[in-house]
Amino acid sequence: MATRLVFPLVKRSLLISSLMRYKHRLALLLAVLLVIPLSLWVFKPAAVPDLAHGNVAGINALTAGWAKGEMIVLVRHVERCDHSNAACLGPADGITDRAREVAVGLGAQFEHLGLERADIYNSPLTRTAQTASYMFSKVSSGDDWLFNCKNSMLRDVLAHKVAGRNLVLVTHSECMAQLEKDLKLATPTLGYGASLFVSTDTLNGAPKMLGMIEASDWRSVNLKP
Repeated sequence: MATRLVFPLVKRSLLISSLMRYKHRLALLLAVLLVIPLSLWVFKPAAVPDLAHGNVAGINALTAGWAKGEMIVLVRHVERCDHSNAACLGPADGITDRAREVAVGLGAQFEHLGLERADIYNSPLTRTAQTASYMFSKVSSGDDWLFNCKNSMLRDVLAHKVAGRNLVLVTHSECMAQLEKDLKLATPTLGYGASLFVSTDTLNGAPKMLGMIEASDWRSVNLKP
C-alpha cells in the first residue's frame, strides 16, 4: 500500500517542478522581450526639432543666436532637375526652373534675418551653385568639403565658423545627415530647400542643434524684425 502511494507523489512532485521551470523560462523570455524594445527606445537618437508651426521658443533662440553671429545653417539645394520631370533651369545637373522661386523665397527669409555678418559657402555642384545664386545673388568658387563630407562634416563646419559671424552653407542632404549623425541625432529625410540651424551660443561653445525648417514651412514662422 505504501509503495502505491509513493509513485503518485513522485510524479506530482516532478510535474510541479517541470511547471515551475516552465514558468521561470516564460518569465525570463517575457522580460527579454520587454527589455529589448525599451532599450531601443531609451538609446534611440533624439529627433531634430521642428522650428516651424508655432515653435516660439525655438525661433526666439534662432533669432537671438543669429543676432550674436553664433548660428550655423545648412541649406539643402532646391529641386534637382535630373530627379524631376520638370523643366530644367540650364544644365540637367542643376535645379528645375520652378525651383528658382523657392530659392529666391528662401533667400528673402535670410535677408530678413540679416546677412551683414554672414559667411556663405556652397558646394561646387551645379545645383548648389544655382541655389546659392538665387538665394543670395552670389556664388562661391565651390567648396569640395560641402559635397565630400563623409565622417568630416562637423569638423569642417567648425573650422569655417568665425566667432561673431553666422555661417550659411548651401549643401546636400547627405552632408546634412552626416552633421546630424556627428551630433548623435536621428537623420530624417529633409526636403529640397530645407534648413538645419545649429547654435554655438552655448556655455562651452559646443554646437547644439536648434532644429530644422522645411522650405514650405517658412510661412508659419514669425521672425522678429
